[in-house]
Amino acid sequence: MAEASLRADKWLWFARFFRSRGLAAGLCQSGRLRVNKAIVRKAHQPLRVGDVLTFPQGPHIRVVAVKALGRRRGPAPEGRLLYDDLAPPQALPALPAPVAGIREPGSGRPTKVERRATDRLRARD
Repeated sequence: MAEASLRADKWLWFARFFRSRGLAAGLCQSGRLRVNKAIVRKAHQPLRVGDVLTFPQGPHIRVVAVKALGRRRGPAPEGRLLYDDLAPPQALPALPAPVAGIREPGSGRPTKVERRATDRLRARD
């Protein structure tokens, strides 16, 4: 009996990593998906239970193990049952303190004194 498998793009879509199957296929064809450390360049790459996938998702690198193949794209809790997250996304590091000469959006126009101070800072660079 042949081992059950499912297309990589379809599984990524079923597991709700991507909004559309086309986006999942685009990731597969871009060569940024790895299945068991091997680069995948085709959307029809077969996935089996136990395979480990590594791919970028936004600012994070996701590492997941295929736990089940699934039959449909159901609600999010059903999608989470299809994989084990081996490297959950870490919290983003705190943003650095604002740099002098850069104003917060919506803080209004600089005063004459602030503008001259900014010009002096930029002239040093």
